Amino acid sequence: MSDLLTFKEMCERFDVTPRTLRYYEYIELLSPQKEGRSRFYGPREIARMTLILRGRRFGFSLEELRQWLQIYDQKGTDEQNRVWIELADRQLDVLKAQRDELDSAIEDLRQLRDQVAHPLDS
Repeated sequence: MSDLLTFKEMCERFDVTPRTLRYYEYIELLSPQKEGRSRFYGPREIARMTLILRGRRFGFSLEELRQWLQIYDQKGTDEQNRVWIELADRQLDVLKAQRDELDSAIEDLRQLRDQVAHPLDS
């Protein structure tokens, strides 16, 4: 059992709330071992949690991540990697568009700030 994490240890290791961890189980992203009311997370679930949190950081939805993780179980690594490349390419385009929008908003705000500040500087 030394390679297993308890529910509390899993929350602490990944800095997630118990509610989040329960929800990930509910939507079948994670499937811990259960002994009575206790849950234990092995290397597979720890790896999946790492991928889930990384995917969330990149802006993927939980449903996209759930489907992507299922591909490994159903079709193996090669297909999972092929789909990952497609998802990553799409998300890179989304993130670039968001960055362009932010750059534009920053520039507009800077110009407006400068316009307002200019009479005050005189």
